[in-house]
Amino acid sequence: MKRHGNSTPIADEGLYPDSGYIEIDGFRVHYRKAGSGGPLVVLLHGSFLSVRSWRDVVDALSETATVVAFDRPAFGLTSRPSRSSGVSYSPEAQADLAAGLIGRFGFRKALLVGNSTGGTLALLAALRHPGLVQGIVLVDAMIYSGYATSEIPAFMKPAMKTLSPVFAKVMHIMISRLYDRVIRSMWYRKERLGDTILSAYRKDLMNGDWARAFWEIFLETRYLGLDERLKTLEIPALVMSGEYDVMVKKAESERLAEELPNARLKVFQDCGHLPQEEKPEEFVAAMKEFLNSISC
Repeated sequence: MKRHGNSTPIADEGLYPDSGYIEIDGFRVHYRKAGSGGPLVVLLHGSFLSVRSWRDVVDALSETATVVAFDRPAFGLTSRPSRSSGVSYSPEAQADLAAGLIGRFGFRKALLVGNSTGGTLALLAALRHPGLVQGIVLVDAMIYSGYATSEIPAFMKPAMKTLSPVFAKVMHIMISRLYDRVIRSMWYRKERLGDTILSAYRKDLMNGDWARAFWEIFLETRYLGLDERLKTLEIPALVMSGEYDVMVKKAESERLAEELPNARLKVFQDCGHLPQEEKPEEFVAAMKEFLNSISC
């Protein structure tokens, strides 16, 4: 067991052979690193998930790149310190952490790949740190809905922060009861999600003081205005979408590919919210083609 700051211990069970930890911005970040040489590819998973979401694509991508997948704050084996220790779970802080990993691994630039809310943060990181991002891949990314557009009314926040222990307990109950249903909804072909993987995902999330950390992320959720800001981003972009995604509709990804300069669109048939899991071979092929195009 590992303890960080004033957080509940995080279990070290189930580590990958290529796992490691790095201290950054007050978090003890768990990551997987595979491959060597350039370019650097940084993978950001979605909410309720972990580095496990990239398990079927990391090795194949590492044939042509250095690949770093990490557990975002509040997820997986990354520590869950309280905001009282000085850390921030805001979208900006999470985006800055992702950008900060680039230099910590010895690179000047990286290709950012984000799925779902990880896509929200990848785009935000590219907007905040354009000099560090070589290109971006947005996989069923929440840009026009969900995490990128939700906001708690300002007048409610003081009371909600004061009552954080109560709300964290409520969140614990709600997520515990609904978790399996939420994860299954991300898949188009439910039979592709085995019980073993679902159980592993549940274990990844419900680790340490997870409900309190997730509540702190929720408190920091706000409208990011990415729909206008993304039009200024000139780096190469690849937008990916599952044909039958029920969380981020294909129409949203089509709109994103149209409005994001220098973007192309890849739609995966027979697929839901997680192309890297339902269609890993097609995902890797599309990634390698994009990598080759921006490296030329």
